Amino acid sequence: MLKQRGAALPDGWSKPMSRIELRNVNKFFGDVVAVRDFNLEIEDKEFLVLLGPSGCGKSTALRLIAGLEEPTSGEIIIGDDVVNDVEAKNRDIAMVFQSYALYPHMTVRRNIEVPLKTRKIPKRERDELIAEAARWLDLEPLLNRRPAELSGGQRQRVALARAIVRRPRAFLMDEPLSNLDAKLRVKTRAELVSMHRELARTFVYVTHDQVEAMTMATRIAVINDGALQQVGPPQSVYERPANTFVAQFIGSPPMNVVRGTLVRDGEAFAIDVPGGRIPLPPSLGPTAAAASRADLLVGVRPEHLSFDGGPVRAQVRVVESLGHERHVICDLSPDEFAIVRLAADEPAPSVGDTVGLTAHPEHIHLFNPETTERVS
Repeated sequence: MLKQRGAALPDGWSKPMSRIELRNVNKFFGDVVAVRDFNLEIEDKEFLVLLGPSGCGKSTALRLIAGLEEPTSGEIIIGDDVVNDVEAKNRDIAMVFQSYALYPHMTVRRNIEVPLKTRKIPKRERDELIAEAARWLDLEPLLNRRPAELSGGQRQRVALARAIVRRPRAFLMDEPLSNLDAKLRVKTRAELVSMHRELARTFVYVTHDQVEAMTMATRIAVINDGALQQVGPPQSVYERPANTFVAQFIGSPPMNVVRGTLVRDGEAFAIDVPGGRIPLPPSLGPTAAAASRADLLVGVRPEHLSFDGGPVRAQVRVVESLGHERHVICDLSPDEFAIVRLAADEPAPSVGDTVGLTAHPEHIHLFNPETTERVS
């Protein structure tokens, strides 16, 4: 998409970026709490993804940054300035929406030109900025077409060009790839990462798609029910989820989480779960004992369970083939099950088989069943 890889940034892009902060932010719509007790610092030039299920408040948080919504309480800070009372048009940010929001009666050129005309930029400079963005986004052959004559990917690039010509301090993107097919989403994800690197601007990106978050983000901010659950680099969030929501929201298939009871096993500790007993590694046993409770939730990701005659007995219910891998769903009891991920070339048990499962000791997670928070 970006044709001038490695090219120097145009004049006007040298101004320093500003960090963004939401401090003690709440947003109510009547009795509905959309965002609550929200504290988030977004660093200069990072690619931060707001990730969560539909209705969790992530788009509302983005609109608060943009100035399209006013916080009920708390502060929105861009750079060193509190911008609660600053209109959206004066915050020096650009927003890209899921719907593209293109004017159907205008050509690509005129759609890109809209924010420049609004700011009363002289025509000669407008033409230069449009030509520059068109080169970057490979839109030069399309400038005289209308949106109806474009593919979904081309329309998204027009929306991006319209944002780029403003030369903003930050780009805010609200699920911009949702309307694209799977193949085009993969291509556009890579292009957005390249664009972020080359423009050297802060990106704040909203999605419910964990694959987008894991592959694009510098950091992920996981949101549920209007509240931040965890913020960190993608791999860190995957490997050390802060609670059971994060553990089961990130990862496909999700982390297996079952109820267990902490017991002594000789000099070590173990967890009794439906179907058997999971030994705890020496590093985790004392931590579990220090939690001062016998009942715990045990989490193991599907790739960290193996069929090797281990101590947990289960019955195979379903074997799902995905081509590159297989998911084996095993019943531990009438109420509990576990999913095991196998590579396509690994031997898989048959439906109805009784198997022995082993959890890899270094990949066992423990959670408090009342708070659902990580025990560590």
